[in-house]
Amino acid sequence: MEQFLAALNGAWRVLLVGLVLGAGLPALFALGVRAQAWGTGGEAGIHDSDVVLKPHPAGRALAVTIYALVVLCVVAGISYIVAHGLGWTITFNGIIPVFTPKG
Repeated sequence: MEQFLAALNGAWRVLLVGLVLGAGLPALFALGVRAQAWGTGGEAGIHDSDVVLKPHPAGRALAVTIYALVVLCVVAGISYIVAHGLGWTITFNGIIPVFTPKG
């Protein structure tokens, strides 16, 4: 029974990471696209031809921030995979990742 509970403990963690990275990053990217559309004055809707939508600087800033976060997550994931493939490990001392050799 103890092994079963240990397996369930590991399974929910894998499921959580899969949901966050598998659905969370694309959803965050989609939110960035919507913010960019709002920032340039566009909107995903049908309007009359005489309606002019004004650009919003806050939308553009939000889009850039979201895109930077998505790129940072992708780079961190690739760095983690490459580091472990080359025999290094990544530790987080505070917020900055530190690459150290295994052993």
